[in-house]
Amino acid sequence: MALERCVTEMGMGVDVHGRDYTSAARRAVSDAIRHSSLSLFSVIGKTRDEMRIVVVIGVPEPDQVDLDAVGRELPYGQVTVTAQRGGLEVQNADSTDAIVIANAAVLVHFEMP
Repeated sequence: MALERCVTEMGMGVDVHGRDYTSAARRAVSDAIRHSSLSLFSVIGKTRDEMRIVVVIGVPEPDQVDLDAVGRELPYGQVTVTAQRGGLEVQNADSTDAIVIANAAVLVHFEMP
């Protein structure tokens, strides 16, 4: 059996005030999956619980992301979340706050013969 990627979804999430990297990351994952309806399960003979999902989050401060909280955005499958440097942080006019923009890649894999 080989692990095969079957779905790639991309999303963007924003936290407007407070520099909450986890909030931005959760919104990016939600954005990535919000418009998806995976009808491939019966075609490939798998269930949604058999999905192995890899989530990659891009934010300016990856160590500020609660990876477990981000993973809970996905209701099915075995989820692994990592964060890496990416995304964007836009300072407000007086540099007392910033808008945090996170990017998410949600990669769905299945064990295939």
